[in-house]
Amino acid sequence: MNKHHRHIEIMDTTLRDGEQTSGVSFSASEKLTIAQLLLTEVKVDRIEIASARVSEGEFQAVKMITDWATENGFIDRIEVLTFVDGEASVNWMIQSGARVMNLLTKGSLNHLTHQLKKTPEQHFKEVAEVIALANKNNIQCNVYLEDWSNGMRNSKDYVLQFLDFLSTQPVKRILLPDTLGILIPSEVKEFVTSIVNRYPNTHFDFHAHNDYDLSIANVLEAVNAGIQGLHLTINGMGERTGNAPMASAIAVLHDYVKDVKTSVQEKSLYTVSKLVETFSGFRIPANKPVVGENVFTQTAGIHADGDKKNNLYFNELMPERFGRKRKYALGKTSGKANIENNLQQLGIRLSDKDLKKVTQKIIELGDRKETVTQSDLPYIISDVLDSSSIEEKVQVLNYVLTHSKDLRPSVTLKLNLNGEVFEEHAQGDGQYDAFMNALKTIYKKKKLDLPVLTDYAVRIPPGGKSDALCETIITWDIHGREFKTRGLDSDQTVSAIQATQKMLNMI
Repeated sequence: MNKHHRHIEIMDTTLRDGEQTSGVSFSASEKLTIAQLLLTEVKVDRIEIASARVSEGEFQAVKMITDWATENGFIDRIEVLTFVDGEASVNWMIQSGARVMNLLTKGSLNHLTHQLKKTPEQHFKEVAEVIALANKNNIQCNVYLEDWSNGMRNSKDYVLQFLDFLSTQPVKRILLPDTLGILIPSEVKEFVTSIVNRYPNTHFDFHAHNDYDLSIANVLEAVNAGIQGLHLTINGMGERTGNAPMASAIAVLHDYVKDVKTSVQEKSLYTVSKLVETFSGFRIPANKPVVGENVFTQTAGIHADGDKKNNLYFNELMPERFGRKRKYALGKTSGKANIENNLQQLGIRLSDKDLKKVTQKIIELGDRKETVTQSDLPYIISDVLDSSSIEEKVQVLNYVLTHSKDLRPSVTLKLNLNGEVFEEHAQGDGQYDAFMNALKTIYKKKKLDLPVLTDYAVRIPPGGKSDALCETIITWDIHGREFKTRGLDSDQTVSAIQATQKMLNMI
């Protein structure tokens, strides 16, 4: 690392503060897996994994993690939230095997007066007793100033009095939380700067919440103001609106604060994000920066065209940094360039004429709000080019399909056969069977034979979406000769009718 770069410690609190997301509870094995991934793959500096004395299940989870961490040299990077409760939290720490405690104290006069109903001197005395007991038992101590942000706004003298006291205590770090997510960036800059300047030899961490959607802006200001550590969570999990999200914070620091470095490996962020999403059931919004499903997807055709012309629509957030790939969405705004980019990735080349036909088909699907994926493209191409090679002498002009409880499915069909229009109604064992019965009646009137349907298969393109496209492949036999036709649509019966219309024109 460049000697001019200062290292920002990253403490992940997904397993403690992040687990306070409403409805989220990790099992002991899930906690262990996440802890291992955070320390060995993402390479955060520290992780806060639990609160002391919560439950027997929490104790067992902590014990599993501390056993693994002790065996693998990570025990000094495992932290637990503890309380000013005499010997209780310290004894819990000793039994669990944890060696670093984050002691929760009162960082505002309002909390101290109305929740604890104690004087500053009484509180400081009790805090000092817990710190002394922890040190006696070889437990490292960091101190949280709960509600510090309100303390700085409304009782700054108390906060400074408390920090003066803590500067005399054997603590390694002081943790400054914006507990209720109330701060704006200018306040973060002012408050952190004043504290860092007043206590230049003390390590301070900043702990942001996202109630006003300002957590990343506040993190940036805290670092610029001289903070030495940050508390973050995967996917921004946490109480209420959550904490500052890890992926966004790391991207901002790496791109916009040139004199700092972190140990976090960007390529591992997406992997851990998806794992935490799976374990927690807390879904990542598709547009969440860095880890959202759509954030590296270009939709507008003009953007895809610009990407081909000197990467005009790229920024510093390149997907490869995070182990991801850029995608080009297919829909009504795609345009020729988006489709060409997808075809290029598949190794497919089309003439301008055929590309125009495929583009039109995708636009039609987009107008119907269908989601088209890259995996659907070969099927669309096959359908469009297959259709264009057949002269349409038979056209299905219209149809009405009905399916009702305790009534046989029926269809009313309007067909143009060599310039003559027919309309017929029929019933069947299913909607497509009713369609075929109506068709047979029309062809019987014209004394024309229809092929025999010998096989009917439906498939969804691999990697496609079940609500987008399905392909129906029908095998026909006419006078001992077999041939196949295909139809493509989001509706299975409609795709079968398309395949049948191709058959009618082929014969």
